[in-house]
Amino acid sequence: MKRDKSFVDHIRVHCRAGDGGHGAVSFRREKGVPRGGPDGGDGGNGGKVILIVDRNTDNLRNFHYDPKLLAEDGVHGQTYKRHGRDGKTKIGRVPPGTVIYRSPATEVMEAVEMERSEEGVDLVPVCDLTEEGEEFILLEPGKGGKGNFHFRSATNQVPQERELGTEGDEGIFYFELRRIADVGLVGFPNAGKSTLLGKISAKQPKVASYPFTTLTPQVGVVSLPDQQRCTVADIPGLIEGAHNNRGLGHEFLRHITRCRVLLFVVDMPGSELRNPIEDIQTLRTEIKLYDEDLSKFPWMVVANKMDLEGAEENLQIFKNRFPKVPVIPISAMEGDGIEGLKVEISDFLKASIEEGE
Repeated sequence: MKRDKSFVDHIRVHCRAGDGGHGAVSFRREKGVPRGGPDGGDGGNGGKVILIVDRNTDNLRNFHYDPKLLAEDGVHGQTYKRHGRDGKTKIGRVPPGTVIYRSPATEVMEAVEMERSEEGVDLVPVCDLTEEGEEFILLEPGKGGKGNFHFRSATNQVPQERELGTEGDEGIFYFELRRIADVGLVGFPNAGKSTLLGKISAKQPKVASYPFTTLTPQVGVVSLPDQQRCTVADIPGLIEGAHNNRGLGHEFLRHITRCRVLLFVVDMPGSELRNPIEDIQTLRTEIKLYDEDLSKFPWMVVANKMDLEGAEENLQIFKNRFPKVPVIPISAMEGDGIEGLKVEISDFLKASIEEGE
């Protein structure tokens, strides 16, 4: 399946802080001052690599075209005790919900060849950036070295010593975006998630009658009762084996780890020749196999397409099979049951907040 290059949610980035400039070896030489002494200046410090959370950045697309963050080196020291200029800091802007990992590889070029999906490659978590305006110093720069002016003494009036600047930190990092939303819509392709998001929010995702219409996570803002609002994510459709990265695989699953509540959207009449009971069992299994903690999230079922033949009969069978699971019947296409669903979402979110306190 062809990936949408306009939306990039994970990528490897080569990052390097600047090296410190070397101290200078220099002696003052002016007319009438034959022995002016040492005047070598200090080298400048290298630039840092800093990440800033920017809500106006919605994915990691910029790094796809230029997958590196390289700060400037410090300038070497100069004559007349002049200090070398510090290197400019390199800033990378990332969207809220970006998790940064570091490759354990010791050689940069070795790490460049690594793929996220390779077995045996353990990435080290570095930071989790979620708050707007949050800053994180990813790499520290090298320090500038001292010039020979600092090494003068009564017994060493013509010092040839100086300090070399130290190297800045360097490495290959893996940037992974995990969309932040209160509610995640989970379901198989063509279950009606995109249509539902379009009905409950101002978001208008692409809708069509073929699988995998949604290839990137879509987030809409939903107005709830009591003048409350929440964010709802329509995440690419799941298929069996997604925990092993089949189909959209991890392209889907990484984005539900941020949600507080999961809504499983099910094609209740089986209009896509699917069985709603088998669908919910498969969806729950895939989520549990991907992350055990996800299976413990609050969840309910949205029984969609209730306007179609066979939906009512299947709904009763479904409720008998899962008597303790909240099931909300709707027709996203017709707009039936939408207001009731908003009430249920509001109650579910309130309950999840109380449980977390």
